[in-house]
Amino acid sequence: MSDESYNVLFLCTGNSARSIIAEAILNRDGRGRFKAFSAGSHPAGHVHPEALALLTRLNFKTEDFRSKDWSEFADPTTPVMDFVFTVCDNAAKETCPVWPGQPMSAHWGVPDPASAAGNDSEKRLAFSDTFRMLNNRISILINLPLSSLDKLSLQERLDEIGSKEPA
Repeated sequence: MSDESYNVLFLCTGNSARSIIAEAILNRDGRGRFKAFSAGSHPAGHVHPEALALLTRLNFKTEDFRSKDWSEFADPTTPVMDFVFTVCDNAAKETCPVWPGQPMSAHWGVPDPASAAGNDSEKRLAFSDTFRMLNNRISILINLPLSSLDKLSLQERLDEIGSKEPA
């Protein structure tokens, strides 16, 4: 892989929280090196208000986020994806979408904060935990020496990032 700019698609079921948060983080922290997008296999049709509130509190611009179907990125006129990460939670028996083609891909499962139960503080904590987990994983991604890794080594590193909870 070279030191070019990489397109990254974050997929989940509803595209209302996790994938939106990941898109926001990577577009800000990986600016110039990564361009992030997000979509869902069964989009909710709206971005969860608490996801927007969290991102706003953290000084992210949120006006352009929307819940969208992953078919928007299957069109030949859209950017070709270099990486595709699923962020749905297999432990909760969610069905993760599968992306066709040849991009590097990995599963970075994160519990869905939109389904968190409890009072408002507990729900906000679920969104904060989601942000923390995704932020840690994305930080590792953007610091990988992509130009010096062969495809197999890179795939192993991507899988490793998603297989355990980064500190």
